[in-house]
Amino acid sequence: MLKRTLFVLLLVSAGIVAHAEVTRASFGNMPDGRAVDVFTLTSRNVEAKVITYGARLIDIRTPDRNGKIADVMLGYDTLPEWLADRGSYNGSIVGRYGNRIANGRFTIDGKEYQVPPNDGPNALHGGRGGFDKKLWTAKQLPDGVELTLVSPDGDMGLPGTLTAQVTYTLKGNALKIDYKATTDKPTVVNLTNHTYFNLTGTDEDVLGHQLIIHGDRYTPTSKTLIPTGKLDSVANTPMDFRTSHTIGERIAAPFEALTMGGGYDHNWVLNGPDGVLKPAADVYEPKSGRTLKVTTTQPGVQFYSGNFLNGMLTGRGGIKYTKHMGFCLETQHFPDSPNEPSFPSTVLRPGQTASSTTIFTFGIKK
Repeated sequence: MLKRTLFVLLLVSAGIVAHAEVTRASFGNMPDGRAVDVFTLTSRNVEAKVITYGARLIDIRTPDRNGKIADVMLGYDTLPEWLADRGSYNGSIVGRYGNRIANGRFTIDGKEYQVPPNDGPNALHGGRGGFDKKLWTAKQLPDGVELTLVSPDGDMGLPGTLTAQVTYTLKGNALKIDYKATTDKPTVVNLTNHTYFNLTGTDEDVLGHQLIIHGDRYTPTSKTLIPTGKLDSVANTPMDFRTSHTIGERIAAPFEALTMGGGYDHNWVLNGPDGVLKPAADVYEPKSGRTLKVTTTQPGVQFYSGNFLNGMLTGRGGIKYTKHMGFCLETQHFPDSPNEPSFPSTVLRPGQTASSTTIFTFGIKK
């Protein structure tokens, strides 16, 4: 036993990470009887669970500086509870188009398409019947799970039969999400994960979490949270997280971007080229010592401070999910890109593959 422990420690210190253990089990049934499965990915310090409903993360457990294990995302224990949560998108893969499209309308090659509005005048996260509400098919992998969804032509008004593939893998402390999509007609696609994190692992809010975002610019928005098309500097504003600030430090500042959304709900333009893995954000929770590092190939990240959590949802342990109880770091292309030619394009054409990678790495600061 001692020899095995020493061997594992040598592998970790050398940067060689052993495979995660992956198990598959039943998680219940959809109202129409279709089975939902849960995949549990376990490494030395991280356990993550993924279900086929919404291809969503439902549980991420990591230790604090004292070795105490806790769930570091908001969530529920049972499928009926996940099905009842129709509006938070928690843990899910959102699409076809994550984030907002102004008035739900866009044009490709001169033809206009309409996604049904579900966020005031705008379409949010693919509409009311987006990918978060779908049952995905799954294949177990050595280090994780591969989930696939075929979205038919005209789904939520979007053109083309889109085949989306999302793969979760766990190696060491790094939970990696790979996204791929192909289409048979020109369409738009913007896939992301919408997990609400809370590194305290308790019923505290996240305002004391310390955050760095690796972006010099952000996309200012209208009152309906649609980008204006500008890329403004974060300098001398509450949007400047280039050095560490707590989430709550400036959240109530009389700054128009914050007052419109009741807190942070904006896209940051990440430093570095699109398609290249780069730092997106770093989070540190000082009471527990837990850390979260986000890297991505995407050009942007939406930082959302849980402004619309209102206590109507009750999670694990009877915890009421109130305002600022969780935060999201949604790596993405920019909101409303189909209507902003200057933004990185989200148009996908036949013969092309849309692909991206995001990695959530968990750690501890002593």
